[in-house]
Amino acid sequence: MPESNNAVVEPLRTFNFRLEIQGVVEGHFTECSGPEAEVRVVRYREAGAGQVVRHLPGQVEYAEIELRYGLTPSTELWTWFQATVTGAVERRNVSIVMLGNDGVEEVLRWNLLDAWPSRWRGVSMNTLGQEMGIESLTLVFDRLERD
Repeated sequence: MPESNNAVVEPLRTFNFRLEIQGVVEGHFTECSGPEAEVRVVRYREAGAGQVVRHLPGQVEYAEIELRYGLTPSTELWTWFQATVTGAVERRNVSIVMLGNDGVEEVLRWNLLDAWPSRWRGVSMNTLGQEMGIESLTLVFDRLERD
């Protein structure tokens, strides 16, 4: 019998992450919605099979990713969104990188392939508040990989 390794595996902390966006140098991201994928179910009944409903895998759909980031004078993400607005969609590869508990070591990544921004939301302002200004950018993408 092989030896048993009784080491406890600690879950990853969700605050230890970074984003890598092809062509974007500046981006101080505070939040990123998790990647999500769903395979649609195609239901059908065969002739002569009575009331039995069969199931086949259908289209794969990926949920949008929302990035939240601190407002800076940088216009890189705004310019990327504006390209979409004008019809000149710039598809980029984006990686969501989970870091170990030390905040440095990469432990896994999700690659969003051919991503482009579909929505931008500006900062909320309040003269009585003291919060950091947060903008958001929503990304759609064609394919998801996990390394």
